[in-house]
Amino acid sequence: MLSKLFKALNQTRSSLANTFRSIKGEPASSESLEMLEEQLLMADLGVDTVDEILDVIKRHSGQDFESKVREYLLSIMPERYNPTRVHSPTVIMMVGVNGAGKTITAAKLARVYKQLDQNVMLVAADTYRAAATEQLKIWSVRAGTRLVCNERTLEPSAVLFDGLNAAKSSQTDVVIVDTAGRLHTYKNLMLELEKMVRVIQTHFPDFIIMNLLTIDASLGQNSLVQAKEFGSYMHLNGAVLTKLDGTARGGIVFPLYKQLQVPVLFIGVGEDIDDLEPFDPDEYLDGLLGVDEKSRA
Repeated sequence: MLSKLFKALNQTRSSLANTFRSIKGEPASSESLEMLEEQLLMADLGVDTVDEILDVIKRHSGQDFESKVREYLLSIMPERYNPTRVHSPTVIMMVGVNGAGKTITAAKLARVYKQLDQNVMLVAADTYRAAATEQLKIWSVRAGTRLVCNERTLEPSAVLFDGLNAAKSSQTDVVIVDTAGRLHTYKNLMLELEKMVRVIQTHFPDFIIMNLLTIDASLGQNSLVQAKEFGSYMHLNGAVLTKLDGTARGGIVFPLYKQLQVPVLFIGVGEDIDDLEPFDPDEYLDGLLGVDEKSRA
């Protein structure tokens, strides 16, 4: 049975498969290499990575270059991520632009830690989008976790403060904070994120902070710009990749890590509460490049 990640990467894989097949087993022509270069760039693997892939193919032209390409890609990918139980209280800040899927991803992540037998709390700190709190109320029930919200204030730092006070008194292990979507070009909103981090550092120094950038895979190279800008205001511990199933741009994992050292930690593979998978480089490459029938059996 094919994994959800394999299915989610179908569009990206389909756009690459025919081009790879056209040069398999015979010397690669300049025309076929140009076609492959175009497809790889469209899949958002990044210029540097694409150049290296083409060099690998040229060196092994007419041979089994696919295994060499895979070997190279594995060498520049983040390691497999294994979410584990936390041993100190932890705050996970979900950040990103509007429409990236932060709210649903926050609930899915709460479910992940709930299944690790952790005491988990969601905090609804998106005070700008009218339906955000109501949406998170529904998803917190699906995740089986508590939710802290304060609809009497529009100040996200105040909601965060309330949530962490509640978490401290109830010995919560993991607090997942849903923040408002914001364009990285809006400096005041980015400074607001800095303020929220300072609230944690100043008033709750015992909490470990983990900042996760939620990325809509369909945005392609714009995601790289977003990550760079968000990273200039706060340390990014990693990224969550969403909406892979609706795009052929599944290669953003590579430039994110190679250029910015931001590893993808989770990938959203569907709309259900359990459709969040820890990043696995081997499985990701299977989905990106395709695997043979024996490997899938």
